[in-house]
Amino acid sequence: MLDSLDFLFGKRKYLFAFVLFLCIYIICVAFNIKDSDDFDIARREVLLRRIGHELLLQSGDRTSRVLPIKKIAENEYQIRFENELTFQPDSLVNTIRRLLFKDPLAGDYVVNVLNSGNSSVAYGYAISKNKKDDIVACIGREQPAAHYIINIKFKTTSTNIIKNEFLLGGLPFLAFVGFILLRSVKPRKALSDVQHTDVLTLGAVLFDFKNRKLIINEKTIDLTGTETRVLHMFALSPNKTIERSRLQKEIWEDEGVIVGRSLDMFISKLRKKLEIDPNIKIVVIRGKGYKLEVGS
Repeated sequence: MLDSLDFLFGKRKYLFAFVLFLCIYIICVAFNIKDSDDFDIARREVLLRRIGHELLLQSGDRTSRVLPIKKIAENEYQIRFENELTFQPDSLVNTIRRLLFKDPLAGDYVVNVLNSGNSSVAYGYAISKNKKDDIVACIGREQPAAHYIINIKFKTTSTNIIKNEFLLGGLPFLAFVGFILLRSVKPRKALSDVQHTDVLTLGAVLFDFKNRKLIINEKTIDLTGTETRVLHMFALSPNKTIERSRLQKEIWEDEGVIVGRSLDMFISKLRKKLEIDPNIKIVVIRGKGYKLEVGS
């Protein structure tokens, strides 16, 4: 029993260490991803402020402020201005394209210029990695001075999708690994505690399974390896019938040869060695197998 507990405890220590390592790994990756995302967001907001700054300069305004960039959704931002401005659509498109080229995550995006008073769209266009899919209209038409808000919505990148899937998949993965490892340390059979004991008591006889001996009144009788395996099977199920086929299979199958008369021979030898205690005997259960009868 103690050996079994030590084995399982040792396995569970490895299991605990492995799961703990995976937890620490996922937490570290999550923090690294968060740090990376925070940096990318901060860098993107600087680029958006630079866009606002250049649009003011193109409008002839060198004194008014670009208001703080407003993030209104996961991948959607607004550039707002202190005063009115005017803009040329082609200059707007080129300026935003040039500056967002420095943003590695800004592949596809949609730009809408809104009137701050009623949120109507004064101008809009869409840019794609594949230039054939760009949607840009009304180039060359100067827009009148007004309080504009430039709304830029970015397409979610595959990198962000992979990051999210990694984090979301982390916990199910840990649960799966834990399940597999727990199954691996689970005993294959619910065995009796006596199976893990080196010395078994059979009536007045001590059966030293490890050292292949029978001991009674300080007298020792040696057993062969096969006799020990046969008696061990009986000792684990005293007073219960063990089928002949099971004895043959479990004792001799690993050796590749099963001879019917071999079992009878070893049973006969064991009977003689167990005669030291009249309360112990191996009896034949006709048509079924053998039984080790242990009297009180």
